[in-house]
Order: sequence, then C-alpha cells, then structure tokens
Amino acid sequence: MTHEKLPDPVLVTQVNDLVKLAQTLSSEPVIAVDTESNSLYAYQEQVCLIQFSTPEEDYLVDPLAVRDMSSLGPVFRNPQIEKIFHAAEYDLFVLTRDYGYKFNNLFDTMIAARILGRDALGLGSILDREFGVHLEKRYQRANWGQRPLPQHLLAYARLDTHYLIPLRDRLHADLQAEGRWLLAQEDFERLTQVNLNGRFPDDPAVLCWRIRGAHDLDPQQAAILLELCKYRDRVARNQNRPLFKVISNRALLAIAENAPANMRQLSQLPGMSNRQLSRHGKALLAATARGLQAKPAYPPRSPRPDDDYLERVDRLRRWRKLTAREMGVKSDVVMPKDLLYEIAKENPSQQEELNEILSEVPWRRKRYGLQILDELAQM
Repeated sequence: MTHEKLPDPVLVTQVNDLVKLAQTLSSEPVIAVDTESNSLYAYQEQVCLIQFSTPEEDYLVDPLAVRDMSSLGPVFRNPQIEKIFHAAEYDLFVLTRDYGYKFNNLFDTMIAARILGRDALGLGSILDREFGVHLEKRYQRANWGQRPLPQHLLAYARLDTHYLIPLRDRLHADLQAEGRWLLAQEDFERLTQVNLNGRFPDDPAVLCWRIRGAHDLDPQQAAILLELCKYRDRVARNQNRPLFKVISNRALLAIAENAPANMRQLSQLPGMSNRQLSRHGKALLAATARGLQAKPAYPPRSPRPDDDYLERVDRLRRWRKLTAREMGVKSDVVMPKDLLYEIAKENPSQQEELNEILSEVPWRRKRYGLQILDELAQM
C-alpha cells in the first residue's frame, strides 16, 4: 500500500472501552464508519468488525468480543453527528439487522461520486485518484470472522475509513460547485430509511427461483430443484457455511434438468467432483427421487401490469435517460427507480398529486415536476 506511515489503530474489545469510544465519537461533528462481515464464510453472516475514524484517530471495534453494542446506538441516531460511509446501503442493513440501530445525518461518498458523474466508484479507485492511496482488493474477500485477525487485515480495515473525512470534504465542495448538494442530501436522507423486509430471504422455496435458469425448467424439474435446495439449505445451516460452498447453483440446476437415477449418471453432471459425490451423492439422488414424486412446482407470478402503465414507464425512462445524459450521470441519479415506478403507477395529472409522491425529494420535485407532468400529459 502506498500511504504514509500511520499510527496503529485503537482496537476495542471490551464493553467499557466501547462506552468510552461512544463518548468520544459523540463529541465529534463528523465521523467515518465502515463494517466488515463474514458473508463468504457463514450461513448466517454477521458483522465482524466496525471501523470508525475521527480526524485524529482510527478505531476498530470487535463485535465478536464486545457482547453489548448498545452504546453506539445514540451515536448513529444523533443528527448532530455526520456519519460518513462509502456505499452505505449494505452497512446500514447489517447494522440495523444485527443491532437495531437507527440512523440520522449520513454522507455516502459513493453516492456523492455518482451524483457528480464519476465513473470509477469503488473506494479503492477513488482513494487512488484523490490521495494516491492503493488498497489491496484481495482483502475484501477475507474471512473477517477469524480470530485473532491478522495484522494485515487490521491495517487494511482501518484504511476503509481513514481517508473518508477528507474525501467527504472534497466531494462536498464539488457538489456545492456543481449545484448538486441538495440533490445529494435527498439521497443521503433516503438511506436512513432502512427496510429489512425481503432482504436476503433464507426460505429455499424463494431462493431456488433466483437460480439462473430455474424459470426455464419444466414443472417436474422445478420440483426436483426445490428438493435439492431444501437439502443444500439444511447442510449449510448445520455446517454454518454459505450455500455456494456446499453445492453450486450450476450443479443443482444440472441435477434438476437431468434427474440422475444413480451415482454414475450423477458423476457425469457439471460441478460434481469426486469430493462432492462422496459427501452428497446419496442425499442428492434421494432429493431427486423426492422431487420426481412431488407435485409439479410453478414459479410465483405477479400480475402483469396493464399496457398503459408499461407505456408510462417507458416514456418516463426515456425522459430520465435524456435528462441524465445532459447532466452526465446515470439515469437513476435523476429519478430513483422506485419513485419512477410509483409515478407511473399513480399517473398524477396535477401538481399536488405529484408533490405527494415526491414529498421526500423536494429538489427533484421542484426541478423536474413540470417536466414529468408534461410527459404524462402527452400520452
């Protein structure tokens, strides 16, 4: 890594030390935050490290050692403290799921970069461009649940927040200069509304339909796939391993398509190594047999939207694309997808109706309201 020699970060592993850290953070107007989880190494991922930076110090909190994390709640809720993240959505989700935190006053450096029309949005790319700092991307896939964490991972983790405060200052200045600061504030505020519903479902009946190619199976093959997914889920849960490290989606789909009746047939399918056959072969054949005897399975279906709605979506998308091109940004910077679909669904014809839909994005409402109503009126 090409960066200046930094003092060691403060490692927090005791409840009393976390309480002191929370007091320290509460006195800061701006702090940087990041998390590391073990999603590649566990059935049910969990937050394994929380990084904080102030202008003076870097801190690494070990939530696997600190059993009471509640003292950080007031820090995240405090509207007087700006919390800086990079690509905050996932961090906010896991912090809400694991600890029930609520959030106020966020700044997301990735969202800021998107609103400015930047192309390279990864933190490593941005830090390299802005500060000449190189992050080792290979550590992103490290097992953050291992203990003790090796020194090179601790050094990597602290860099994820160490530069966020000066980066925030540069991006904030650019947003102000481009007249896009109010637009960014809208998206930062929307980030605080964390919705846990439907995120990362663990129901095999839901997950199996997300396997690429599942919808191309005939109903009996789909029933086999469902039995295979149930088996994989049981094994993964019992071994505390991610699903993909038990059996790949590709292998499950091939078994469902071919319905092997014996080990020889199973061995000829893609993704079935000798090790997989030894560990899972008999159970996979049993699951296949159950699927052949089960009722045919059909994918969940949503009612097809009417043609007028689809036409409104297409028209609004065309408007959004042209507007984004003029701004030099991605289309969803102009209007987030969920709001565009809501506008198409409600089909407002009056300013008051549109204002209600766009109540949480006043900059966009003021900037684009008349354009949107004009587009809808031309249909």
